[in-house]
Amino acid sequence: MADPWSAQGGGKTSQRLAEVAEVPAPRPVAEAFALAEGSPVVLRRRTMLFDGRPVELTHSYYPVPIASGTGLAEPRKIPGGAPTLLARLGYPPHEVIEDVSVRPATAAEAAELEIAEGHPVLVLFRVTRTSDGTPFEVSVMVMRPEGRHLRYRIVVG
Repeated sequence: MADPWSAQGGGKTSQRLAEVAEVPAPRPVAEAFALAEGSPVVLRRRTMLFDGRPVELTHSYYPVPIASGTGLAEPRKIPGGAPTLLARLGYPPHEVIEDVSVRPATAAEAAELEIAEGHPVLVLFRVTRTSDGTPFEVSVMVMRPEGRHLRYRIVVG
């Protein structure tokens, strides 16, 4: 089964898994999980490629009690992607909140995305929750703005 990124059309997509580690939660991630800043979380850091070119840096964070002992904490690709594994673990998505902003790329981001330092990047901060409101995934995506199209559908009631 293909993961959601690989299922995109229009070109050859792939991803590089750069890091899987237990790390201290950065402030916004800790706040989203209602944890103390610096509490341990599992990080999966990836670079998304389109036709071999880096277009997105994705840092996905998971609470240690959810990720520990699962494929989320292993340094390998997850068959079907993290959403498939999380649903199997009892964490199907019910609500997703995304904040999108634009800012200059840091030197490290520019190097990874092969753009000039200070070039504008889109930053998408996503929190995914279960139907009872439990946050189980926080992702921070830093994207080249070229070729991006963000589409949202909201169903109320």
